[in-house]
Parts: sequence; structure tokens; C-alpha cells
Amino acid sequence: MILPWWVTLLRGVAALGIGVLLVMQPGVTTVVLVVFLGWYWLVGGVFTLGSLFVDRTQWGWRVASGLLSIFAGAYIVASPLLGAAVVVGTATLILGINGMIIGIVDIVKAVKGGGWGIGVLGVLSIIIGGVIAFNFTSFMLALPWVWGAFAMVAGIAGILGAFQIKKLQAA
Repeated sequence: MILPWWVTLLRGVAALGIGVLLVMQPGVTTVVLVVFLGWYWLVGGVFTLGSLFVDRTQWGWRVASGLLSIFAGAYIVASPLLGAAVVVGTATLILGINGMIIGIVDIVKAVKGGGWGIGVLGVLSIIIGGVIAFNFTSFMLALPWVWGAFAMVAGIAGILGAFQIKKLQAA
């Protein structure tokens, strides 16, 4: 199913708007976005548990994920500032650790014949991932601006893409 061009336009405008807000007011915008995430997890967890009355397959996983979603969502909703710090901090730590893991994998690929280029990128990835993971607070504070920049680029791409879709659909 092909979406109408204006749906892509709305998504692009929304992403651009969120990106601008993240760059201009990173603290407030991050807290608001994380509170929305908290409510999403809270309501989603309730629905996950409620779905067990209709379908009991994989009930153990669904109970665990439902309870975890409810707990995380309630935590964020009850304490939005601390919840925002925990969510952004966790994302930052995951980015740093992920960078180091990718670096190790790239070095293994290089040793197995992947070429020295991938080995150099692996070393750089380990260094950058380590810097992020071990300078956690600095990068945690910068993350909303990074997300904002990416959202603005994605928003502009979405807006431009919407007009391309409109042009193609008209032809």
C-alpha cells in the first residue's frame, strides 16, 4: 500500500518540528518526549497483559514484557525528570557499548582477511565507543542535540520526499 504524499509531508513536518525543539529547548523537549514514551509503555504494558485473556500463547514472555513496560512507564510518569535522565543515560551508555562491540567485530573481520581498512575503522569505533561510555555525562547531555540534528535532517528529507511522491503520483 502506498501512502498518500501528504502523510509523508506530515511526518516530515513533525520530525522537523521535534528536531527544532530538541535543538532550541533540549531539556524540556526531552522530558516531554520521555513522558510520552512513559505513557506509551504504561498503556502498552496494560494491553499486553490484557491480551492474555484472548490469546495465551507465549504467556510467560508477555507477562514479563507487560509488567516491565508497566513498571518502566509508571516510573517515568511518576518522576519525569529522573525518568528522562535514566532514559537518555541508558541510551548514551548503549551507544558507547555498541560502538565498542562493533569495533571488536570489525577488528575480527580484519584479522580474518577483511582488509586493513575495516581494522582501522574497528579501532576508531572502539575508541569513540569508549570515549562515549566513559565520558557518559558529557555525551548524555549532548544526546538531545544529536537527536535534534538527526530529526531535522530526517524532517527535511521527508518534506522533500513528499513533494517528489506528489510529483510522481500526478504523472
